[in-house]
Amino acid sequence: MNSQFFRRGKFSLALALMLAFAWQLCQGNDIKRLSGSYRVIHKTEIGLQNRIRLQLHLTNPGQSDLVIQRVALWDFSHLSREGVRACSLVLRAGSSVDITQEFTVPRSEYESWRGSRGPRLLLEVMLPSGRKAIEAVHLNGTSGKVN
Repeated sequence: MNSQFFRRGKFSLALALMLAFAWQLCQGNDIKRLSGSYRVIHKTEIGLQNRIRLQLHLTNPGQSDLVIQRVALWDFSHLSREGVRACSLVLRAGSSVDITQEFTVPRSEYESWRGSRGPRLLLEVMLPSGRKAIEAVHLNGTSGKVN
């Protein structure tokens, strides 16, 4: 009984520390809220999952260039290493860029995007100061044909 209590306690403490660390990373002063939208350009059903190719439109309203090093979709029940994609993208100050990324997502998550709740993108960003930060961007859907 006690060992189960301590295991849950350790897990809760580790989770709290990870969330606190992630919160600190998200508070990068060099980042002015990035914004974005997505369009599904291809979808393939694989069992209970969908492999989707997304066209992402990202906007940097800030006054500094940002270097995006990794991207991941965040709205899954858990974020796995397989969901993180390496990326080398410079997002210039006051500009927008379009990129295409492929992800495998649970079908239930994909279906939930049809409502007002679109996916969120986690971006690992190298700031002008040389520091890394994590930015969460809520993606709004745009219309378009799915192949």
